[in-house]
Amino acid sequence: MRVGIYPDIVAEIIFKDGTYAVFDGAKDMFRYYLNMKKYNPSKNVNDIDSIYVHEYYDLCIIDGRKAYYVVGSNVYGPMGRELIPLRTEEDASAFKYDHKGTILRFGDVTEAVLKSIE
Repeated sequence: MRVGIYPDIVAEIIFKDGTYAVFDGAKDMFRYYLNMKKYNPSKNVNDIDSIYVHEYYDLCIIDGRKAYYVVGSNVYGPMGRELIPLRTEEDASAFKYDHKGTILRFGDVTEAVLKSIE
């Protein structure tokens, strides 16, 4: 999918060597992150400098490792069910109240979580 079509949900991993990978949402970014040897055998998680996602409410770019993610909500991205990034726990709780789902932190997102929304 061409990520430029939906710029408000783009996620990005930037490597220490200046290379980067861009995704059409947090779900695909996590799919890549959790399977980096499959998608980019020359890299590993230690090569990552930063991870960015677009925050749901104000569409600003935030640190993906510090974000809160709501999974299983009734909000969909262009590729279906999505992990919704939010800046604060309060924002994630408000989103969950309005749209259902479960709040996760970066390290809580696993292959099983991704499978649950495919």
